[in-house]
Amino acid sequence: MKFLEDPPRFLFFTGKGGVGKTSVACATALELASRGKYVLLVSTDPASNIGQVFGITIGNTITKILAVAGLSALEINPEQAAEAYRERIIAPVRGLLPESEIAGITESLSGSCTTEIASFDEFTNLLTDGDTYGQYDHIIFDTAPTGHTIRLLQLPGSWTEFLSTGKGDASCLGPMSGLEKHRTVYANAVTELTDPTRTRLVLVSRAQASSLIEIERTFVELTEIGISSGYVVVNGVLPRSAGDEPIAVAVRNRESTALGAMPPSIAALPRDVLELKTGNMVGVDAIRSLFTSEDSSKSPEISVGEEIADAPLKTLVDELEKSDHGLILCMGKGGVGKTTIAAAVAVALAERGHRVHLTTTDPAAHLTETLHGSVPGLTVSRIDPDEATRHYRDHIIATKGKELDDNGRAALAEDLLSPCTEEVAVFQQFSRAVHESRHQFVVIDTAPTGHTLLLLDATGSYHREIARQIGDTLSFTTPLMRLRDPEQTKVILVTLAETTPVLEAEGLQQDLVRARIHPWAWVVNNSIAAAHPQSPFLGKQAANEVEQIDRVRGLSARVAIVPLLAEEPIGVAKLAALTAGAHQLA
Repeated sequence: MKFLEDPPRFLFFTGKGGVGKTSVACATALELASRGKYVLLVSTDPASNIGQVFGITIGNTITKILAVAGLSALEINPEQAAEAYRERIIAPVRGLLPESEIAGITESLSGSCTTEIASFDEFTNLLTDGDTYGQYDHIIFDTAPTGHTIRLLQLPGSWTEFLSTGKGDASCLGPMSGLEKHRTVYANAVTELTDPTRTRLVLVSRAQASSLIEIERTFVELTEIGISSGYVVVNGVLPRSAGDEPIAVAVRNRESTALGAMPPSIAALPRDVLELKTGNMVGVDAIRSLFTSEDSSKSPEISVGEEIADAPLKTLVDELEKSDHGLILCMGKGGVGKTTIAAAVAVALAERGHRVHLTTTDPAAHLTETLHGSVPGLTVSRIDPDEATRHYRDHIIATKGKELDDNGRAALAEDLLSPCTEEVAVFQQFSRAVHESRHQFVVIDTAPTGHTLLLLDATGSYHREIARQIGDTLSFTTPLMRLRDPEQTKVILVTLAETTPVLEAEGLQQDLVRARIHPWAWVVNNSIAAAHPQSPFLGKQAANEVEQIDRVRGLSARVAIVPLLAEEPIGVAKLAALTAGAHQLA
C-alpha cells in the first residue's frame, strides 16, 4: 500500500459515507500494529462501527483490542459531544430567556457544523497532548475535519465578542462561541495537521464519479489551509472473480470510466486500489483480507427471496397519480441516485398525461444528461445554488459587513461559507416551486433539510434576523405549511442497500420528522438482490443486502426497490422502463 509507506504519526481517513472509510482505517491499524507499533484508532464518525468490527464495546474511553497486540481504540460519539456542547452554551441563559428564544437557539445549534466543531473540540487533545497520548506511535482518525471547520479555528479575533455585538450570524459562528479552550491549543492542533511529516490525509472513494468528486472537493478545501499530503484509496472495485454476466461487465465498465475521468487534482496523487470483498468487514481476519487480492471474508448463505424484487417503483407512481398535482421531493445523500429516481417519476407522470415540472437544487445534478430527450408536458429547470448563494453573501457583506473591521469581515465571510448559508439562500427559489405545486406536479431533486426548515421557522431573534436578511417579501410560513401537509407534499428518501447509506437516510428522516415533515416513501436504488445475479460472487453481495432492505421496510410502509441494471438508465425510454413494472426490470 502506497499510503502506508513511511507513515507519519497521524493518519486521517475521509470520504463519502458508505465508501469503506472505517474498514480501511481498521485495516491500516492492524497493519501498523503488526509492524510492532503502538496504535490508537479513533472514530469521529456518527455511524462508527469500530466496536462491531472488533466484536467489543469501545465507547468514549480508550479500550485495548485484546486480539491485536499494540492496538487500542476510541470512539468519540459526535452526537453526545454535540449535546454536551449545546448544553454548555444554553445553560447560562436558560430561565433568563423565553422558551421560544431557547428553542430557536437550540435549533441553531443542531446542525452539522455544531457536531463537527464539538467533535474537533473533543479530539484536539489527541493532536497536542503528548503527555497523555505520547505512548502511541500512530493515531488513526476515521473521518477528518473539513477545511471549513479548520478555517474557522484560524479566524482572528473573538467569536464571542463578534456574536454578542450582533455582527455575526448563528450558522457556524454561533457554535464557535462555545469553545472554551485557549486559541493557542487550536493553533497547535492546526500546526500538527498542516505538517506533512506529522499528518497524512487518506482520501477513500469508490470507483464512482460522485464519490471521486467528493474527495476532490475535500482535497481542494484542505489544501487551501495547508493539508496537502494526500493519498487516494479506491475501495470496493469489482474483481474478475465476479464473473462475466452482463451486470458484472457493466459495473466494471462504469468503474473504468469513472477512474479514467478522475479530476486532475486527485488523479495525480499516489493511489491504491482495493478489490470488493463478498462478506461484511467484521472480525480481525476479514479486515486483514482487505489489503489482499484473496477474498477470505465469509458470508452466510442467505436465500434471496422473490419478495426482494416485488417492490417496483411503478407502485409509488400509481399512488402519486391519484392526485393531479402536488410536490414530490426526492431526498438522500449524494451518490444514491436521487436524480435518476426524480427523473423517472417525472417522466412517468408526464407520459400519463400530467403537467410536470422537474427541477433540482443539487449542484452536481445533470438532469438534461439524465433525460437526454423531452416528453410532452414535462418542463425541466435548475435552481442554481451557486448563484443564489453568491447573491445572498454579497448582500450580507454589503449590509452587515459595511461597518466591520478587517477581522470582523474575515469572520463574517467565513461564516457565510457554511453549508447552512447555501440552503437558506436557495430557499427563496425553492419556495416558488412549492407554490407552483398547487396546480401541477413539481418533482424536486433534493431540498432543504429539516434542520434548515426549522431554522427558518424558529421564533425569536434568530428567525427575525434571517427574515430581515432574505427580505420582507418572502413568507416562510406558507411554504413550510405546504411541506408539512401530507396531501400536498410527498417526500421520497432514496438510499442504497448498504449499512452507511441506510443509516444516513434514517438520520435524514429523523431530521425531517423534527420539522414535522414525515417522509412518504423510501426507494432502495441499484439493488444487486433485485437484479437476480447468477455468479456466486454477486450472489453473496445480494445476500448481504437483505438485512438493510429489511431495515428499510421497518422504517417505512412504502418501499420501492430498483435493481442494479446492466445499462445506466439514461434517456427517456430507459427512465420510463424503471416505472414500467418489476417484470421489465428483472
